[in-house]
This record gives sequence, structure tokens and C-alpha cells, in this order.
Amino acid sequence: MKSPASGLLRSGVVAIVGRANAGKSTLLNQILGQKVSIVSDKPQTTRNRIVGILNEPRGQLAFLDTPGIHRPLHKLNVRMMDHVKASLSEADLVAALVDISEPFGHGDQFVLDMLRRMEGGKRFAVLNKIDLVKKQALLPIMEKYGAMGLFDEIVPISAATGDGVQDLVRLLFEAVEDGEPVYPTQEITTQPERFFAAELVREKLLRYTRDELPYTTVVLIEKWEEEEARNFISIYASIFVERDSQKAIVIGRKGEMLKRIGTEARLELESILGAKIYLELHVGVRESWRDDPRFLSELDRPLE
Repeated sequence: MKSPASGLLRSGVVAIVGRANAGKSTLLNQILGQKVSIVSDKPQTTRNRIVGILNEPRGQLAFLDTPGIHRPLHKLNVRMMDHVKASLSEADLVAALVDISEPFGHGDQFVLDMLRRMEGGKRFAVLNKIDLVKKQALLPIMEKYGAMGLFDEIVPISAATGDGVQDLVRLLFEAVEDGEPVYPTQEITTQPERFFAAELVREKLLRYTRDELPYTTVVLIEKWEEEEARNFISIYASIFVERDSQKAIVIGRKGEMLKRIGTEARLELESILGAKIYLELHVGVRESWRDDPRFLSELDRPLE
């Protein structure tokens, strides 16, 4: 995934943090004008740190899209929170995304407590989903976050519509220092295409399944074969769940659910990668994989 840039002047790393479903991935995609992070209304959609890179004449901003902040219950969740902590330690700026369409709760307080323990760096409170609240309700929320003494800027936006997003980007550029870009200026993300393919399959899976499945499913790319002369990519992927009953849900009646997931993922991958795609999906059962260190390490292994 490439992105042209010239005349870079400023550079900084921005960690996007917040509770689950605050709109972090939607914001990243909106800023970049391209999808690099999957989006779902299910909690804990983002499990890894996604790096999105904005290159333009003002400079480079590298955004770290992080998992939703929550109290970890499994080894998978501990790993997710490790991604958040690492991002906070590396970032020059922290954009704490707040879903203001929902009442302030324990999850929001948990995020604030984590930010208070953070050393150095500027903090922005990014009040998201202003399109879902009445205008007269916005000012008291802004005043509440301003009175906390925790944030350098309070910025209202709608990640979904783009309202206020360019103002946020301008303020972020103004807040970072002059410097060389951290990442190659021709890239828009550091995630390999095969990682994105696995995530895209999981996004379609989240869209069409329900109940506990969002938490208990994972997608592993088993094989990736490219034929440059034909502009053709063959992808073989496995969807793992924790119980046989969940496997039946993913496959669906006469395989209809699995076919739907595969078809939608393939078509979107073809559009994004600009190549013809053959996508083959298999469904397997791996009990308690979220607490299996060996299996979790497989998710990060490179393909041959």
C-alpha cells in the first residue's frame, strides 16, 4: 500500500487509545482516506497494533490504532493490553478517543486512570460521534474533559462523517516537532497484505455472526501464493473457534455462511490489492486458544 509524499517538515507518532467501540479504527481509516484497519460494532475487534502512516507536505504522522482498553480475562487480552502499553510508551502524542453518545462509565474511567500513569507526551481528548448527540449536550462534555487537567486539547469530531477530523489532523501536526519521518514515506501501513487479508476475513465473520463468536474466533493464513505474471494471489486461510457448535454457526446451513464470508472478503481484497484472488477458507476447532501461548505465537509467525 503506497502513499506519495514530498517536502516533509514535521514528524510524530500518535497513539489512538480508548475503550472498545469508541471508533478508533474508523478514525484511522478516515484520516488516511483508505482502509487499513477493520471495523465492526463488536467489542475487541482490534487485537493488534495497526500502524497507519499519513504522509503529506506538512510532514508525517504515524498513527498507532490500538485494541480497546479493558481488563484482561485471557492471555489473548493480556497481549492486547501489552500492545496498548507499548504504544503509549512510544507515542509523542496520545489521542484518547471518547464515544460521547454513550454515558461516561467504568470503561472511560479505566482509560483515564491509565493515561494519568503515562509519563511525558501530549494528550488530546478526541470526543467522537458528535453526529449522534444534540449540539447543546456537547459543550458540557467538552467542559468536563477540560476541567480534568489531563488533556492539552479537547477536539470534537465524527470519525464516521469526517466532521472535525481535518481540524484534529491540523492540531496534531502543530503539536509534533520538526524532524525526519519515522516510517518510509511511500508506505501507508506497516502491516503486510497477508495480515490484512486475515483481518478482512474476520471482519466479515464479525458482521454476520453473533453472541460469543466475536471473542472466540481467529483467522490464520496458512498459505499465500502470488503469480505476478497473472496478477493472481491464492490465499488459504483457517478460521478457528473454540467449540463444535461454533464451527457449525460459521459454516452455516449447507455452507452458506462460510461462502458468504469468503465471497465478500475476496471481492474486497481484489478491490484493495488490485489483483485477482482465490480465497479458500477452512473452519477448525481449537479449544481455549485464547489462553494457549503456543497457538497465540502462531498468529505472529511469518509465512514461508
